[in-house]
Amino acid sequence: MRVPPRPLNQPLSQGSLLAASLLAALLMAGPARSGTLPDGFPTPETFRKLQLTTYACGRDNTASSCEQARLQADPLLDHPRLPASCKDVLWKIRQKAVAAPSNSFERRDPIDAAAADVTVFCRQLPKTKSDAKQEKQGQGGGLRLIEPAAP
Repeated sequence: MRVPPRPLNQPLSQGSLLAASLLAALLMAGPARSGTLPDGFPTPETFRKLQLTTYACGRDNTASSCEQARLQADPLLDHPRLPASCKDVLWKIRQKAVAAPSNSFERRDPIDAAAADVTVFCRQLPKTKSDAKQEKQGQGGGLRLIEPAAP
């Protein structure tokens, strides 16, 4: 059964409007991920910004700075490429970055330690030669025939 074309002066139905808005959202999702490198790893600037915000939370002891630190750490916890050590630091920020009635050293020290650890544990390590060699071997596809040794 063929559906006749819709006249240009007729408005879109609710379903068509929803489908068009979903398509537009999907098309716009690519540029919105500018906080990641081409291979999907978050940029160093993302971690540096989190570090500075976390230091501000420890220093200023304000609800807004601590809230910002938690909000920046939260989406990174679900990132599939980050190592467990980085996620441990992000979890500490989520738990410790809270404003308190007094800004004691007992409160500030763990927050500052977590902020310092962000750039240490949350960075992309360079690929080793063996990693690059394994990737190169995997790209050939198909069977890999081994020639017999010369006598």
